[in-house]
Amino acid sequence: MTTPASSSRTRSRPQSCRWCGREVADAGLGRRRQYCRQSCRQRAYEQRTLVRGTSMPADSVVLSAEEASLLSDRVYQVRCAAEDMATAIEEGAGHAELRELCDAVMRAARAADGWR
Repeated sequence: MTTPASSSRTRSRPQSCRWCGREVADAGLGRRRQYCRQSCRQRAYEQRTLVRGTSMPADSVVLSAEEASLLSDRVYQVRCAAEDMATAIEEGAGHAELRELCDAVMRAARAADGWR
């Protein structure tokens, strides 16, 4: 039996989609949703079905050689941008230059995060 106070409460911590990582809308009642869209739920099901009966763990992520290479390139770009910022800080760079370098790090990180 639910009380009016407990039924009107919302969950404070946002839930991330188990497939793509986007924020999942809170339905309010019942179990938390695990996927943001039906297509993400379907992709997750397909992945679980592919690895069933193999020695691969169910939560394995399989990338093609091209996808792995692109992800590696994106991570390298983030690292380079962060190293540029660290060098600028050590050399006493000004506020404007640091802001520009910070923006470059953020752009590289967003690009790397968008690989899913």
